[in-house]
Formats: sequence, structure tokens, C-alpha cells
Amino acid sequence: MAAVDDAQDTADDERQGNVTTRDLLVALTKDRVVLLAVIFLVVLVISAAFANVLAPYDPLIPNIFAGRLPPLSWADGPGGVQQFHLLGTDALGRDMLSRLMYGARASVSVGLIAVAVSAVIGTTLGLIAGYYGGRADTVIMRTADGFMAVPSLLIALFVLFIVGGGLFNMVLVFALIRWVVYTRLARGITLSYRQSSFVEAARTVGATDRRIMFRHILPNMMSPLLVLATLEVALLILAEAGLSFLGFGLQPPEPSWGLMIARGREYLREAWWMITFPGLAIFLTTLSLNLLANWLRTITDPVQRWRWLI
Repeated sequence: MAAVDDAQDTADDERQGNVTTRDLLVALTKDRVVLLAVIFLVVLVISAAFANVLAPYDPLIPNIFAGRLPPLSWADGPGGVQQFHLLGTDALGRDMLSRLMYGARASVSVGLIAVAVSAVIGTTLGLIAGYYGGRADTVIMRTADGFMAVPSLLIALFVLFIVGGGLFNMVLVFALIRWVVYTRLARGITLSYRQSSFVEAARTVGATDRRIMFRHILPNMMSPLLVLATLEVALLILAEAGLSFLGFGLQPPEPSWGLMIARGREYLREAWWMITFPGLAIFLTTLSLNLLANWLRTITDPVQRWRWLI
């Protein structure tokens, strides 16, 4: 039994055409644009994870005597200590760089956690629908069609209006409305593999349905799922910023990129940096994630990856 499984796993790897970590690193160095995008994302994640250590000042403590200072400004802080504000301050004198770093923590947390939860739920339901078919497929896919019929942002606005904003509520709402994209993808791939020779071989040696789905079929859809998840992180970061801008996301005084833009638009003429830097952070993050997703799609495609691995 073990020998058959090992042989089958080897055949699956050969058919899938997996690449090694070294191949990925070599291919990454050949695309300077994607390399810059990955470096930016790494810096962003580190800044978000260790914002309490790396942020120069407390993002919540105001300084009314240093309000709306332009970038590269000095100001007197608490106790008369001189403070340098690299990206300036907002209307209440709070350091923009510190608030951007803490705002990244909120955006990255919402994107990664919501994508992880929705991916697990959606992929599992897609595997069940595609593998078993019949009534299970009908119920799951008609439910997914119902969710797809209503714009996701509209559902999020309605639910958050009832339950209130906040980080936990946004993660929960995004996870519950975005599982459908993973379900549709997983179901389609499962249908194409359900009658494949390696699945029939697994049935022949007595593998259970659960083992076939999660040990043989699931690994063969990891590449498209990874690409989809990367795009979904960018989408949810934009959604979080939009909801916070409208007042349905994080609430003041918690820093959020969308909330910073909403507060900064009132001072656009005299304090351009209050809206420019949060908007630039959102733009660069979503652009980097889309570039990474496109690169992952290419490098995991056996037909196209040769140009990066030569």
C-alpha cells in the first residue's frame, strides 16, 4: 500500500511539474519588477508585524502644536523633545509614518486572515461538490450562485451596518462572502480530475474518498489556488480601505489606510501628504500583489515557465 502511494505521489509530482525553491528564486531574480514587488511586500509585512517596535512614535497620541506638518519636518514633542516626522503629521499632529505602519497591520491582517478562512471553506466545499456531485453539488453550487448574484461589497456594507465595524467583523464578513470563488475553482478542477487514472488507481488500492480528495486531488490544484489567493488578498485590502473610508470598517482613533484617506480629504489643498501617502500605500500594495500573482501563474504553468528557468 505504501509503495503504491509513493509511486502514485511521484507520478503526480511529475505530471504536475513541480518546481523547486531554488528554481523559484532563480526565476525571481530574472524579473526585476516582480523582485521589487516581492521586496516591497516583505518590507510591508515586517513593518506591519513589528509596528510596535519599528514605528517611531505612538500613532494614537495627538500633538495639537504639530498639526499638518509637511514631510521632513521637526516638531516639539511631549516634554519638549524634538521629533522628526519623515512623512509629516496629520491634522491632530500624529506621525504619518507611524500611522501608515499600524494601518498596514490592519490591512494585511484583514487580507491574509480572511483569505485563509475563505480559502479553507471554499476549497473544501468545492472538493465535495466536484467529487460527489448529485444533491451535494446542487446545494453547494446553488448557494454559491446566490452569493455571486449580489455584489460582495453590498453584502459587506449591509452586514457591517447591522453588526458594526471592527477588525474581527470585517474578517468574518469577507470570509463569508468570498468563499464562493474558491468553491467554483475547486469544483471545476475536481470535476476534471475525478475520473483521472491516478484517482482510479487510488480507488483500486482502497483509498478512502477523503484521502483521494485531500491527498491526491487537492495538491494538483494548489497552483491556481495560490494565484487566486494572492489576487484575493489585494482585493480584500482594497475592500477594507473602501469600507473604512465609508465609515464601516475600523473606527477612529485606530489607524487604517482608508480611514486616513477619509480624514485627509478635508485638508487636500493645504496638506496633500495626508491623503497621498495612504493612497500610495494602497496602490503599491495592490500592484505588487497583482504582479506577484501574474508571475506565480506563469511560473507554475509547465508550458510557460521554461522562459524563466533557462
